[in-house]
Amino acid sequence: MKLLIRSSLAQQEQANVAARGTGTGKHVLVIGGGGKMGRWFVRFLMSQGFTVEIADPSGGPPGVAVVDHWQKTRLEHDYIVVATPLGATDAILRNLAMRRPPGVIFDVGSLKSPLRAGLLALKSNGCKVTSLHPLFGPDTELLSGQHVVFVDLGCAEALQTARELFLPTMAEQVVMSLDEHDRLIAYVLGLSHALNIAFFTALAESGEAAPRLARTSSTTFNAQLDVAVRVAQESPDLYYEIQSLNDYGAESLEMLAKAIDRIRTAVLSRDRGAFTTLMRQGRSYLEDRRSVTERRA
Repeated sequence: MKLLIRSSLAQQEQANVAARGTGTGKHVLVIGGGGKMGRWFVRFLMSQGFTVEIADPSGGPPGVAVVDHWQKTRLEHDYIVVATPLGATDAILRNLAMRRPPGVIFDVGSLKSPLRAGLLALKSNGCKVTSLHPLFGPDTELLSGQHVVFVDLGCAEALQTARELFLPTMAEQVVMSLDEHDRLIAYVLGLSHALNIAFFTALAESGEAAPRLARTSSTTFNAQLDVAVRVAQESPDLYYEIQSLNDYGAESLEMLAKAIDRIRTAVLSRDRGAFTTLMRQGRSYLEDRRSVTERRA
């Protein structure tokens, strides 16, 4: 039943996006449009009526115009979306700044610290620039309950125009500064990834065979394992970049290390009070978070 409801909502959302026709008569260049999130944006923009061109040496979906390098285009598009790996994005942004395209430019990177120089170069050269972070994966169809972060770089026109792309959807839009984004992402992505990597690393190095654990698993263990499996299947290069390239990444890793040490100390010293305090502190924090989420809903 839940799958049928989600499918119906996804179809309704897609119909709303198409009906709005935001992109009618407009052109978009997706640099890196052959990648996973690049392809998502290609589909999303085409559904709004945009004429989409891809710049990617690996090609793109059938029926979409493709060039192997963005520098071969005249850059006269209404939008330029940079959906390349983090390690390549900053150089592309800085090179775009030298060309000064007239359209709105935004990247979709998971981090903004490594892109600071390129984003500020675009701004200082008078380009219409903002920055997006879609907090969902490339297989996402329904944006209800999903978040899209918009980084305000001081260009109101670019920020508003980029936000309008998602108005027909049910995605929740969040606007913040570059530094605020990366500080929060250090916990939203960095901490959650590190926790799951630690979880499956401990299992892999425990000496316990996976079939044996599967026969004696619990509800909590299975739920955690499901998340860990998804993390383990992601790109190691991307997850390493999320951990290592964030200017604020060390903070969340230090907090994780301290938390584990406090649990370990409480257990090994048989300090029931310290352990109980950790549990109650966590319960209070999570109840506050749930209250905020319910008010938003």
